[in-house]
Amino acid sequence: MQSKVINIVKDFDWRQYIVYIAFVLLFIYFAVTLSNEGFLTTNNLMNIARQTAMISIMGVAMTFVIASKEIDLSVGSVAALSAITTALTMQAGLGMITAVIVGLATGLLIGFINGYLVTKIAIPSFLVTLAMMMIARGLAMWISGTAPIPISSESYIFLFGSGDILGIPILLVWTLIIAVLGHFVLRKTTFGRQTLAAGGNETAATFSGIRTMKIKMTVFMVSGMAAALAGMLYAGRLHAGRFTFGQGDELSVIAAVILGGTSLFGGVGTVVGTIFGSIMIGTINNALILQGLDVSQQQVIQGIIIILAVAFGRKKKKA
Repeated sequence: MQSKVINIVKDFDWRQYIVYIAFVLLFIYFAVTLSNEGFLTTNNLMNIARQTAMISIMGVAMTFVIASKEIDLSVGSVAALSAITTALTMQAGLGMITAVIVGLATGLLIGFINGYLVTKIAIPSFLVTLAMMMIARGLAMWISGTAPIPISSESYIFLFGSGDILGIPILLVWTLIIAVLGHFVLRKTTFGRQTLAAGGNETAATFSGIRTMKIKMTVFMVSGMAAALAGMLYAGRLHAGRFTFGQGDELSVIAAVILGGTSLFGGVGTVVGTIFGSIMIGTINNALILQGLDVSQQQVIQGIIIILAVAFGRKKKKA
């Protein structure tokens, strides 16, 4: 019995649970130190949920990308471009449904281009998506003339930003839907298992019959659509499409994914961990604001979080 306990302790991978432990400890710390600042009020907790929704949604898709041993740095810029194309479509009088289709198609197209360049042209995903980050942001500035594109559709604003269902923010509803869907696909479907296999050992996965290039193409397209949805939620929440949406989000998304337990080396991924990582980052940012820290100090803390995310990220086990 004693030897069995010792073996369990040896095999215990604390890195899997670091985000949950850290989240609980930080939440308790902020709840105590900021009790007089309204940290635990329902309104503030709902604000955290709203503020982290877009990062969480992009993080779910990024979990698949990183688990497949790739990376997507373009998500923030894609969110901005999709918000602009959605707003411009509604401004043209084509209706909300058409605008949503155009917004999602924008993300899908960019995801396809990213995936094609990575899988067919064999350009590293870091370089492809870094270039696409600049291209998408430039396009968003170009077609909008750097001016916000107002959205007046009350239905769109309700469904994609400012609405509440039985007191629950619509942004939180979107987060829960995407999180449940992402968790199910990663854990319960062939596609999810093949994504992890492609990231864990691409050569072995290929020899076992898995079409790894198709898997990677798909995860980039999913990432583009998730970023597009995030951009549309930004637009709904702020009643306009702006080219500034998503600036710096790619770093927050990657930090949330790695903090959550997905390995930078591929082969390991957890959507639940990503959601907790996103909420933890959002909670820290919210607490820093309540403490009166200015933007520059918040950026310093965010940088430290990213370093810690990489430092504590799960390492791929040696064979």
